[in-house]
Order: sequence, then C-alpha cells, then structure tokens
Amino acid sequence: MAEGPPDVVDCAKDSVTLPVSETGASATELDVAAPAGRKKAWLGMLTVFAALVMLSLLSGPDGFDPHAPPPAADESVASEFDDSIAPGTVAPLDFTLKDMNGIDVRLESFKGKVILINFWATWCGPCRVEIPYLIDLQRKYGEDVVVLGVSIDDTAEQLMPYAAEMSVNYPLLVGNGRQDFQDAYGPFWGIPVTVFVARDGLIHKKHSGIASKEQFEHEIALLL
Repeated sequence: MAEGPPDVVDCAKDSVTLPVSETGASATELDVAAPAGRKKAWLGMLTVFAALVMLSLLSGPDGFDPHAPPPAADESVASEFDDSIAPGTVAPLDFTLKDMNGIDVRLESFKGKVILINFWATWCGPCRVEIPYLIDLQRKYGEDVVVLGVSIDDTAEQLMPYAAEMSVNYPLLVGNGRQDFQDAYGPFWGIPVTVFVARDGLIHKKHSGIASKEQFEHEIALLL
C-alpha cells in the first residue's frame, strides 16, 4: 500500500518546544540577547578605536605636540574636586620649600604681590607648553607678580638642566617629598594646576589643567 505524503507542520498552529539553557533562558531568548551583547561589544571597540585615532592625530613624534594650541581646562569638572582651597579663603603660605639651588624660599615673603603657584613636572607635555607663557608673565609683571613653579616629583638635579634649556626666569621649587604642601593645595587630579593668590593672601582661583596665555593674563588683570 502506497504511503501518503509526509505530514506538514503547520507553523501557525503547532509550536515546537525549544530546549532551555542552564540559566533558564530558552534558545529563542538567547538568540535575541546575543545580538544586543555583540552590539555593545562593537560599540565599545569603536569607542576605543576612535580615542586612539584622536590621540594619534593630536600627538607629535614624542607623544605630545608642543606647537598645538593649548585647550582650556574643563573647569566644570575640575571644580567638583577643588574644594580644599575655595576662592576667598586664606592661602596656605606658611610653607618654606627649597628651590632647585637648595635655597629656602618662604612663600609668606611674597605676600603683597600676586602669586601664581604652578604645579608641574618635567615629564608633563602640557606643562612645557605653559612655561613660555609663565616666563613672559614674570618678565612683564615682575614688579607686581611672582610665578612659583613647584615640581611635584622632580629632584633638584633634574630641574636645573630643564630650567637652563627653557630659560626659566622664576623660582623653581622642589615639591618632591613635600606631600604636606601638595595636600594643602590639593587634591590634584592631574597637572598642570595653577593657583592664583591675591595681594592680600586670599585664594583667587585654582585652575586645573593647561591654560592659555590669555587665560593667565585675564586672571592677573583681575588682581592688579
């Protein structure tokens, strides 16, 4: 006797029970979740790739282009962390630090002038961009303004050749090993950081991140 045609499954009526994984999700649920997970992974990879491309475009052969125009610091982010020395509070000037020549420098001795305390390091590319601006400011406003460059982790031996190369005309102080001083003006979430102190010894502003010469000029003009 001839066999009839094989049964045809009516997908509209019949359902097929799919195996359940150890996690309790059916195969259908896993198939839906997998593309979402892959999408997140691809988005993460694209974000990292874009960041690497931008870094390569902005960087010179040594990892930083000293001729690139300096971006302004993100004050909206930095201000969330700069509560230790709020504007209008008394600046902690009761410190004595050694300069790169081993001479004691009392910060209180500069009271009566506008003081720019610039926290930096020799390995910091953005700090290097700022130094010519600070040199010009010291030359231009020397009678009323003093710039103090505080290296956070360089030794005096490292500072001396760097100062000669850059023709620095303001005191370079050794902040390496002086956590008490750094804490007094911190917290630091990166360098450079510049603290502006008014003639009366009160904090005017703390600028976190690289600053342009125009930004320095603007803050000084408010204090003279």
